[in-house]
Amino acid sequence: MLNTTGIDIDRSVDEIGDEHIGTSHETPLREDAFEMDDELKMELIEKHFKDIMHVLGLDLTDDSLSGTPRRVAKMFVQEVFSGLDPKNKPDVKLFENKYKYSEMLVEKDITFFSHCEHHFVPIYGKAHVAYISNGNVIGLSKINRIVQYFAKRPQVQERLTMQIGNELKEILGTDDVAVVIDAHHMCVSSRGVQDVNSKTVTSFYSGKFDKDDGTRKEFMQYIALK
Repeated sequence: MLNTTGIDIDRSVDEIGDEHIGTSHETPLREDAFEMDDELKMELIEKHFKDIMHVLGLDLTDDSLSGTPRRVAKMFVQEVFSGLDPKNKPDVKLFENKYKYSEMLVEKDITFFSHCEHHFVPIYGKAHVAYISNGNVIGLSKINRIVQYFAKRPQVQERLTMQIGNELKEILGTDDVAVVIDAHHMCVSSRGVQDVNSKTVTSFYSGKFDKDDGTRKEFMQYIALK
């Protein structure tokens, strides 16, 4: 199908998905995305997923399959895409840096699970995060929760990396933040090119991590990607 400029829309859409290209720095959401409550969302997803299973020819009277539409609906809303809803955003409290610790703090190997927004199949891997305090610190577990919050939505890895980095900058009130994500994409390994060994690495460097080669090198030595 061609648009008014003569571009093949179907081909463009397929190319974006197959090349894993993102189109927005923010997660694309409608303005009315949160007007519907979770229970209604699950009810509608259950209905539509039941239709999908029916179209695929599955027997929904089978004991193993009969509950699948509801399970998928609950998983989508309450688990794997719960990061879409701002009400699930972690409540982060800042603490004064009473130790006067002025070196970088690194939290590495934060395991996360996300989903590719092009095919809705898993992305999984490790996030490595660092910051240099300007007078305030946050609890270590909150870093993990921030990573998980942004991971639990349909994503592209570049956007996920930037969202984590920008959120930490805003919370901590410092530009000195670094994020590296090292991940497997099931849309690459289980379909398409079917390469089970490749991984994708993305990075976000701000403040001293961006301007000072020594600071960035120190961070990379700490995380020592294998």
